Amino acid sequence: MRCARLRSSMATALVASMTTLAGQFTVHSPDRRLEITVDIGAEQGEQGSLTYAVKWQGVSVIVPSAIRLEVDEWPTSPVWTVRSHWVMETNGIWRPVCGERAVVRDHHRQLCLELWDTTGRSRMDLIVRAYDAGAAFSYTIYPPAAENESSTVRIRAEHTEFRLPADWSGWVTYAGQGVYSKIPMSKIRRGCERPLVLETSDRPPRYVALAEARMVDFARMKFGPLLNATGVVSVLDGPVVHRGRITSPWRVIMVAESPGQLLENNDIFLNLNDPCAWPDTTWIRPGKVIREVTLTTEGGKACVDFAVRRGLQFIEYDAGWYGDEYDDTADATTVTVDPKRSQGPLDLLEVIRYARQKQIGVILYVNRRALERQLDRLLPLYRQWGVMGMKFGFVQVGSQQWTAWLHDAIRKCAEHRLMVDVHDEYRETGVRRTYPNLMTVEGVAGDETSPSNRTTLTYAFTRYLAGPADHTVCYYDKRVTNLACHAYQLAKPVVLFSPWQFLFWYDRPSACQDEPELEFWNHMPTIWDDTRVLAGAIGEYVVIARRSGADWYIGAMNADDPRSFEFTLDFLEPGRSYVAHVYRHDPSVPTRTRVGIERRPVRAGDRLRIQLGPREGQAIRIEAQSEQTHARAPGVP
Repeated sequence: MRCARLRSSMATALVASMTTLAGQFTVHSPDRRLEITVDIGAEQGEQGSLTYAVKWQGVSVIVPSAIRLEVDEWPTSPVWTVRSHWVMETNGIWRPVCGERAVVRDHHRQLCLELWDTTGRSRMDLIVRAYDAGAAFSYTIYPPAAENESSTVRIRAEHTEFRLPADWSGWVTYAGQGVYSKIPMSKIRRGCERPLVLETSDRPPRYVALAEARMVDFARMKFGPLLNATGVVSVLDGPVVHRGRITSPWRVIMVAESPGQLLENNDIFLNLNDPCAWPDTTWIRPGKVIREVTLTTEGGKACVDFAVRRGLQFIEYDAGWYGDEYDDTADATTVTVDPKRSQGPLDLLEVIRYARQKQIGVILYVNRRALERQLDRLLPLYRQWGVMGMKFGFVQVGSQQWTAWLHDAIRKCAEHRLMVDVHDEYRETGVRRTYPNLMTVEGVAGDETSPSNRTTLTYAFTRYLAGPADHTVCYYDKRVTNLACHAYQLAKPVVLFSPWQFLFWYDRPSACQDEPELEFWNHMPTIWDDTRVLAGAIGEYVVIARRSGADWYIGAMNADDPRSFEFTLDFLEPGRSYVAHVYRHDPSVPTRTRVGIERRPVRAGDRLRIQLGPREGQAIRIEAQSEQTHARAPGVP
C-alpha cells in the first residue's frame, strides 16, 4: 500500500485586496445546502468583533457566535479589519491506507480572511471551509508585527462559541471512556467530550456534531456551558505556546438528516488533516488480534497457532512482560515478567521467531512510564527483535505538551516501521491520515469494562465519528452472555470500525472450541472499500453494511426492544450471484454459543429481513460467486 496523492481540480478566485472595518463573508458547500458566514463587527453591533454562523438548507444550525481568543501581546478586545480575502474550491480524491472506504473525496469551498487589529500589530488568518457534510474553521496567530517572525506566540485561552437556535439535547460524556447521557444543552457542565452530537428540536429532527480535527500540537478542546445563551463554548486544556506562527486545530460543525448519515460522512475529519507523511506504507498491516494473557512462551506459541487456525494476523503481549507497568523504574528493554501477573517462563524472542515463521505479527504493550523515559531506545530495539507494533498504555492527554509528545512518538514509530495502538483516554482527530501507522486508539469503554448495549450503541454514532476505537471484543468470556448474545459479538467488529480488531480480549486458545460461526471472523477483513449505514438510532440499534472486494458484510446490533428491519439489496452488483451466510441467535442450536447458520442465494434487488430480540445481534456475509462457483450448492460454505 502506498499513500495516494490528492488528485484535484482547483479554482481560486482572488477578491481584490481591501481593508474594511465591517462586513459579511459567506462561503457555500459544493451542493449549496450549507453556508457559513463570517461577520466582522456588524452582526452584534460591536465594531471589529468576529462572529460566525452556519445554516443548512436555509435553517440556522449555529446562530451568530463569537470567536474570542486570549493572546499575549494582543489588546483585550481586538478591533478586527479585513486586509484581504479570497475563496477557492478543491475537488479531488485520495486513498486511505486503512479506511472505511477505499476512496475518499475531498470537495469543499474555502474562504480565507487576513485579519489585522486597528493598531496594526496583531494579525490572525481565519480559514473557513464548507463541505456538503459540514463546516470547519481554523485560525493562525502571528507574532506581533514589530517582533521577529520566530518570536513566541502564547494563547492563554480560547472562547469559541457554538450558539444554538434552541435548547437542543445532546449525548454528553465528560471522559474519553465515560458513559453518555442525553441531556439538554442548558444542563451541560464544563469538560464535555467531543464529538458532541446534538439532536435538533425539528420534527423530524436533524443531527449536528461539534468536534475538532487535526489536533496535533495544541491543547485539547472540550466544551463548557455558554453563559446567558443556549449552546456551548470551547475550553482548552491549558495554554498553547509556539515559536513563530501557530495554527489551531479545525473546529467542526457536521450536519445530517440522521445519525447514520453523520457516520457515513465522517471522512470530513480525514480531509481536514494533512496528507500521508510517508511515501511508502507497504509495511502497514491491518488485521485481527488475540491478547496473550499468560505471559509465557507456551502461551505465546499457543496464541500463534490459534491465530493461524482462526485467520488472525497478530498476537499481543499485554502488561507485565517487562515488569510492573506502574513502576517508574521498570525496564521495557528487558523481558522481566511481573511475578504478580505470571511466573513465566517467557522467551519473548523465541515467540517472535515462531510467530514470524508462521507470518503472525507480535505487538507489545508498553506503559507511558517506560515510553516517556525510553522511547528512543525502545524503537530501534523492537525493530531489531522483529516486533511489528506497539500498544501505548495510559498516555497523558489534554495539554499541548502531551499532545505534541504523543504525535511525535507516533511519527518516530513510523520511522522504525512500527504500528501503534494508543489506549485509554486519547481520542484521535483524523491524524491517522497523516500517520497511517496509527492503527487504532481507545477513548471508549470497551468490552473489558462490560458496557451496556445502550452505551455501545451510543458510541457507534458519537465516539466513532472521530475514527476507529479498540473495543477489546471478547467472544467466550461470560460477560458476553450477561450483556448480549454471541451473534451480537460476531457483528460488533463490522459495526465498530478498527483496522486492528482485538477479537479475543479475555479468551485463551484452550477455551475456544472453534464453534462453526467463527468462520465469519475468519473471512471478515478489518478495513473496507465501502460503508453504508442501513439503519440506526443512537443508543437503540444499528445496521451497517461494509464491502471488501466483491463481498459485503452486515452487522446488526440491538438494545432492549425487539425490532425488525427489511432492506433491498440494491448495493449488490446487478446480474451477479451471491450466497448470504446468516449468523443469528438460535436457542435451539446445541452449542454453548447458540448461533445458528443459514445459507441462501441472493441477488441485487432481493429483500433482506433481519429480526432481532432484546440485546440480540446478527452477522451476515454476502459472498460474491465466481463463474466456477455458480453451480455450487448454497449450503456449502
